[in-house]
Amino acid sequence: MTAESFTVTESRPAERFDRFLHARFPATSRAELQRLLAEGCIRVNGKVPKASHHPKAGEVVDIAWPEPTPSVVVPQDIPIDILFEDEDFLVLNKSPDVVVHPAHGHADGTLVNALLHHCRGSLSGIGGVERPGIVHRLDLETSGCLVVAKNDACHRALQEQFAARTVEKIYHCIVCGDLNPPLGDMREAIARHPSHRKRMAVTTPGKGRAAWTSYRLLERLRGAAYSEAVLHTGRTHQIRVHFQHLGFPLVGDSTYGVRQNARLESESSYHPPRQMLHARKLGFEHPRTGAWRDYEAPLPPDFVEALMALRV
Repeated sequence: MTAESFTVTESRPAERFDRFLHARFPATSRAELQRLLAEGCIRVNGKVPKASHHPKAGEVVDIAWPEPTPSVVVPQDIPIDILFEDEDFLVLNKSPDVVVHPAHGHADGTLVNALLHHCRGSLSGIGGVERPGIVHRLDLETSGCLVVAKNDACHRALQEQFAARTVEKIYHCIVCGDLNPPLGDMREAIARHPSHRKRMAVTTPGKGRAAWTSYRLLERLRGAAYSEAVLHTGRTHQIRVHFQHLGFPLVGDSTYGVRQNARLESESSYHPPRQMLHARKLGFEHPRTGAWRDYEAPLPPDFVEALMALRV
């Protein structure tokens, strides 16, 4: 096992310990963290806490990470667009039609299958059997920058940067409607939708997780707006939920913007193939050298086609 220790810097009286750990180690699922808690692999001040424990400032958390088990996911020779690669990590330009890791309905043909073939065993094991090297995720229909760790030390260093919110995450998107105001901050808590369990929704403070998105208008389009969004937190569907809450859901988003998209398609005759969301830029400190590095993924063809179709 690999041991790791850290000190809680801020009390979280309204947050469960398993959620707190998942925010710090986003590549490790809550189910896996709960399993580690139940097996005594995670201790607080030397004692095994419950998953419902509320973190307190000054507590020392010790984690005994199990050694990665051999992956049962089959390597597949699938083309991937690599923006940068060295001995510690690689940054990819994810295609919008690629699933990041195996899940229900996607047993193979995923980015992980392609990475196992490309890296030939050089992937961190912290993400588990089905998510080797995966530090963060992008939805199926979201394209753009994604960083993958090739060893455990790099993986943990990147996880810490994501947890500390020092990673720069800039997205480009096209939203329905005449975005107004053209510049703003959305600081609305997000939680699981009370009746639609596969959806997220803005909720009252204290009942969800704090979420912060900054945005600015880049170009006004015909019935839509080309915008840039900066993620200061990384909640599930955050950009999509925040823009829907403002009244400007993403073009092509069949989950959060059905009515607005139907109107846009009727008025423009443009039919988007997916939600128009692209992880344009990713910036972080190199885990080994400490130097700040920026990576940028060009807009994919379908995104460019959407802009051309909706320009006045």
